[in-house]
Amino acid sequence: MKLEDYIARVDDYPHEGIIFRDITPLMADGKAYHEATQRIVEYAKSKDVDVIVGPEARGFITGCPVAYALEIGFVPVRKKGKLPRKTIEVDYGLEYGKDVLTIHEDAIKPGMKVLIVDDLLATGGTIEASIKLVEQLGGEVVGCAFLIELVELEGYKKLHDKDYIALMQY
Repeated sequence: MKLEDYIARVDDYPHEGIIFRDITPLMADGKAYHEATQRIVEYAKSKDVDVIVGPEARGFITGCPVAYALEIGFVPVRKKGKLPRKTIEVDYGLEYGKDVLTIHEDAIKPGMKVLIVDDLLATGGTIEASIKLVEQLGGEVVGCAFLIELVELEGYKKLHDKDYIALMQY
C-alpha cells in the first residue's frame, strides 16, 4: 500500500509558502491507518520496547494504536499545565519562541526501553524535548517512529543518532 496516496497536500497553510501534509485522510481510511500502524508495530517489535511515548496531540493518534497492538503502555508528553500529577519539564524551541513539555515523573522507570511515536519529524524540537524527558527519568530511547519526515528541515539532527523510521518522506 502506498501511504502517500492518503496524505493531503495543503498549500499555504498555516502560512503562505508552507506546504502542510495532512494525515487526516490516512486516519479516515481504516485500511491505510491500520497499515501505517502495523508498520510502526513491526519496527517496535524489532526494538523490544516496553512502552510507547507520544507527544501531544498527534503523537497520541499515532502512538496509542501501536501501544494497543503491542499490549504495552502509552505515556503522554504534554504541554505545561496539562498533566494532573507531579511532572518534570523541559523547554524547547519553536519557530518563534519557546514552549515547555512535561511528563509525569513516575511514567518511565529506569531502564525501560522506549519508542517515541509522532506523526511528523520536521525541525525536531518536539522530539528532542521528548527524548530529554525520557532520559531524565532513566528510560532508554531505543527508537523513534514517524508517519512523515520533512527531510530538508533536518529534524533528524536533533535525534542525536537515535535510530528512527519515517513511513513517508517529503
